[in-house]
Amino acid sequence: MWMRPDALMAFEVQEVRETLRRYVDVVLGKERPLFRIAQMVRVQVKDDPWEAHEEGMQMLRECLDGCERSGGEGITLLDLKVQLAKKLAGRCSLCEWKCGINRLNGEIGVCRVTRPRVSSAFIHMGEEPPITPSGTIFFSGCNFKCVFCQNWDISQYPKSGREATSEELASIMDSLRYRGARNVNLVGGEPTPNLPYIIEALKYAKADFPVVWNSNMYMSEPATRLLLGVVDLWLPDFKYWDDEHARKYSGIPRYRETVTRNLRMAYTLGEMVIRHLVLPNHVECCTIPILRWIAENVPNSLVNIMEQYRPEYKAYNYREIARRPKKEELRRAYEEADRLGLKWRFVSLF
Repeated sequence: MWMRPDALMAFEVQEVRETLRRYVDVVLGKERPLFRIAQMVRVQVKDDPWEAHEEGMQMLRECLDGCERSGGEGITLLDLKVQLAKKLAGRCSLCEWKCGINRLNGEIGVCRVTRPRVSSAFIHMGEEPPITPSGTIFFSGCNFKCVFCQNWDISQYPKSGREATSEELASIMDSLRYRGARNVNLVGGEPTPNLPYIIEALKYAKADFPVVWNSNMYMSEPATRLLLGVVDLWLPDFKYWDDEHARKYSGIPRYRETVTRNLRMAYTLGEMVIRHLVLPNHVECCTIPILRWIAENVPNSLVNIMEQYRPEYKAYNYREIARRPKKEELRRAYEEADRLGLKWRFVSLF
């Protein structure tokens, strides 16, 4: 398979090896992916399944240095995660909207997603160097309504694509890995509405691969807990610092508190490449405080400061973002990232 030179050399770059050590080892088959370890851990579920989940997560953490099976009798931790995810979907609180509808019976909430629909699945050659070639699965639908969405034809049309069962998702995952993908990259749209089916698909997967969660990170706190021990590499967007901008451009309330909470949780297990798309006229109000928060709270992360913004979808209705960012705005972001000592150059300037 042809690879970009920077992707080919990525695993030899010091900041990648230091920051994404376990992910690299999983790609190379030197370590088990986290979902395989969750299949080895067994838990006894008595009164409180969430208590059993936390006990299982403790065993999983203890197994990271190697174990064949932990916990004796009971169900696997991965099976328990599936059960808990479906319970969340039954009165939907998979994301912070917490619509409360029964997704399992086809009721429709803010995201308008019922069952998983795959818009496309292919080996992506244009992701960050350590992630490329990436086995991307694009899910239809999203819980955001970003006016500048570059994938609006996927995100805003949840009936696009074709419906897929958990078994079919597993088959897609296996195929991508067997064809040379470094990972399985769950994206959209947004993967969160499909979380129960994604975790269930991992039960049926035959191949070993790192799981990449490519997300707006607007999951609920319980949903984020379920993803811990499943996701090997977090690929979150951190779009805004100012909540009013999140509401104006994406229709989202409580953005900053939700995303920062979830980033802190994700940082405890799994490795991270944070994406921040520089918006025109939003460097001082959003980019700079976001970079400072990253440096203070999740410092051992790679950061992709993205210059790819262009007005798409409905962005031309908003004069302040109806242009590409200026060189001066990007320079200000890069200089601040350097001042903060962030690891950003190799994944941002590819």
